[in-house]
Amino acid sequence: MLAVLYPLVYIVSSSFSSPRAVVSGQVWLFPVEFSLRAYKSIFRSSQLMTGYYNTVVYTVFGTLINLAFTILMAYPLSVRQFYGRHLFMTLLMITMFFSGGLIPTYLLVKELNMLDTRWAMWLPGALSVFQVIVARTFFQSSIPQELAEAAQMDGCRDTRYLVSVVLPLSKPIIAVMTLMYAVGHWNAYFDALIYLRSEKLFPLQYVLRNLLILNAADPEMLANTAAKIRDQGFEQALKYALIVVASVPVLIMYPFVQKHFVKGVMIGSLKG
Repeated sequence: MLAVLYPLVYIVSSSFSSPRAVVSGQVWLFPVEFSLRAYKSIFRSSQLMTGYYNTVVYTVFGTLINLAFTILMAYPLSVRQFYGRHLFMTLLMITMFFSGGLIPTYLLVKELNMLDTRWAMWLPGALSVFQVIVARTFFQSSIPQELAEAAQMDGCRDTRYLVSVVLPLSKPIIAVMTLMYAVGHWNAYFDALIYLRSEKLFPLQYVLRNLLILNAADPEMLANTAAKIRDQGFEQALKYALIVVASVPVLIMYPFVQKHFVKGVMIGSLKG
């Protein structure tokens, strides 16, 4: 716990400390010379705010697309009367071991005219086979078959049964898939690196990567710092503050789905 917790505490403390204290190594547990300068500079940055907006858009709509595709694939595969479901499962599982590779995927995205568009961040990864397997197992083990038979006797069609009966009873697995898909979209930067060219489409994690790895800080973040040499620690404190800002939304979301997450992780551990 200490090995995991201490780096997080150090990053948070450094983000609230003065640049001089950070660069001189005075920060080790609590903030030294408390300062909000790094956070003020971050929220003045149009590049960061655009990245934040793009990440929220990618996460919200991307997660909705993922959930729709996953549920529409998993539910039919959980119906025992569905002819050929084992063949479809085999075809899906093959994709977990073999893929076309980066270059063919890039060429496909290019031929579909999705380069430098938001669709390039959504459609190539619209479906996770692992999530389909987990959702299918949940539908099979947690939704009684007798419930479907009773609904059919009342004249309920498959679509109505899925929307009105299955989904309300599947809140735990939906919460788990929402968390996993949302965290994946929130942390995604590689697809943006490959498919996007316009800065107005860059997600937050791509901006964070440029700052942390390439040291490509937004000039607006460093505004009003004429003596950069004298203020060498400011960029370091800026990095820590940016990490905190990028991580807070996920940390806030997790407690609300934690109980469902524990249950969802156990799905499929005993029954295949």
